[in-house]
Amino acid sequence: MSMDKNDFLKLTANYLKFYNEHYNYEISDNELIDNRSGDRFFKILKDNETEKPLPDLKRISHVHNDDESKIAEDIGLNNITKVWKGSQNLETFSKLIRDCPKCLVLAETRKQIVFGTGNPNADIVIVGEAPGADEDEQGKPFVGRAGKLLTDILKAINFSREEVYICNILKCRPPANRNPLPEEIINCEPYLYKQLEMIKPKMILALGTLAAQTLLRSKETLGKMRGKFHTYNGIKMMVTFHPAALLRNPGWKKPTWEDVQLFRTEYEKMIKQEAI
Repeated sequence: MSMDKNDFLKLTANYLKFYNEHYNYEISDNELIDNRSGDRFFKILKDNETEKPLPDLKRISHVHNDDESKIAEDIGLNNITKVWKGSQNLETFSKLIRDCPKCLVLAETRKQIVFGTGNPNADIVIVGEAPGADEDEQGKPFVGRAGKLLTDILKAINFSREEVYICNILKCRPPANRNPLPEEIINCEPYLYKQLEMIKPKMILALGTLAAQTLLRSKETLGKMRGKFHTYNGIKMMVTFHPAALLRNPGWKKPTWEDVQLFRTEYEKMIKQEAI
C-alpha cells in the first residue's frame, strides 16, 4: 500500500495527537522527525505545490477550545475527538465516528463500523471482541450463528437482546478475522469508555479472552478469570466464553451456563437491594 507524503504527515499527526490527548504522552523531538526522509513533521505540508507552515503539535492539546478547530483545520485533521466526546446520545455518537480513520488498515478494509445495538439505558452491557464478516456486512454485533447462540443464552437467563446493550472492544472488522492488534485496541477503547459512560450499566458480561483481558488489564487465561466477579471502572463484571468458541468446543457450554446463571442471580440480587 503506497502513501504520499501529505497522507503520511496527516496520519502521523493524528496518531501523535491522539496519544497526547488521551495518555498525556510527551512527544520528543525525535518523534517529530520522519526517519524515511529526515523531514520534520508539521514543519511543512505542501498545498498545491506551495509550502504551508504548520503549528507545533505540542501546543495542540493545550489550546483553548475556540482555537482547536482552527488548528485541526490548519494541519488537515478531521477533529473527531472533540466532537464525539460531546455526544449526548448513542445515535449521534455512532454517526460521528462512522468514518473513524485512526486504524488505517481497518478503515480501508471495513464496510462499515459496528457500533453496538440494544437498549441505550440498559442495566446489562455485553462486550465481545471484534466484528466478523456478518457483522461487518450488517453493521450489527453478534449476528450469524454466534449471534443466534448469544440470543439463546440471554433468553435462557431471561434477558432479550432488546433489553441489554451489545457491543465489541473493536468497532471495525480486522481483515480475515485476525485478532485485533494492540494499537487497534488502544485506538478504539475510548469509544467503548464513552458508550459505557453514557449507558451507565449495572453489570458487564465480557465474552472471550481478548475482551476480558482488555477490560481487566490482565494476561490471565479465561479459565482463571471466569466463574467469579470482577470490577471494571466501578461496574460489576463477569467473564465467560465467546459464543463462537462454544460453536467450536461444545464442551464449554456447561461452564458458560454456570457463569451466566451466576450472572443472572447477582443481577437479581442487585435489583432487590436497590428496591429496599
